[in-house]
Amino acid sequence: MNPTPYARVLFAGSGLNQSAFADLLRQRLSTVPGVGPDDLIDITEGYEPLWAAARVSARPLLLVDLEPQGGAGHVDWLRSQLAECGDAEQSFVTSLFSQEDASLLDGVPTLLERRELHLSCVGVPKLPSHHAWSEIPAHDQRLLLCNGPRCSRRGALDLWKTLRLRLKAAGRLQCAGGVHITRTQCQFPCDLGPVASLYPANEWFRVRDEAEVIRLVDERLVDGKAVPELRIDQP
Repeated sequence: MNPTPYARVLFAGSGLNQSAFADLLRQRLSTVPGVGPDDLIDITEGYEPLWAAARVSARPLLLVDLEPQGGAGHVDWLRSQLAECGDAEQSFVTSLFSQEDASLLDGVPTLLERRELHLSCVGVPKLPSHHAWSEIPAHDQRLLLCNGPRCSRRGALDLWKTLRLRLKAAGRLQCAGGVHITRTQCQFPCDLGPVASLYPANEWFRVRDEAEVIRLVDERLVDGKAVPELRIDQP
């Protein structure tokens, strides 16, 4: 008997086909009746497998968002998309950003039962017709930091926070003469990650820890100096 209030529960996130996180998740879910391997949807290559599963799933349906790059806006987008895949009144979304802390997986069975934490796919807030975020931010350079599954496992999520704070403190974050920063999915080459790429210079860097991120910001992005020790696109 399914202990949750749902006919089916889907889990969606990057790297769920093959990763240490996916193995841990399967171990936790093996103790939850009614949830099986087919309920883990890997969205590394796109969301169509998730929408396909949602369209054929019995209702009520719960989607657990495991995407570490997610947030409130991402959850609302999932809600609006899931509403188009079936009965919106019987579709719900909740979040567990547990790829940053695998110990949170211990709370999965409780999360599935706590319906007050599950957001309905009815009445999703609509995007405003115009807002400041609809404008292209002023910048001279653009730095892309990989937050794909393998770089995330090497600490890229925490490095993103350091990158943003360091640029902001230097007065170079998304301003005239500054740097626009973006988190991406896999950029390759994964074995050299966490990977960052800089445009329009077309330079690629490895930033393995906070000290290397600080050096990239201070020396390359602010002072305009070369940092060959961090480059991975040259000998």
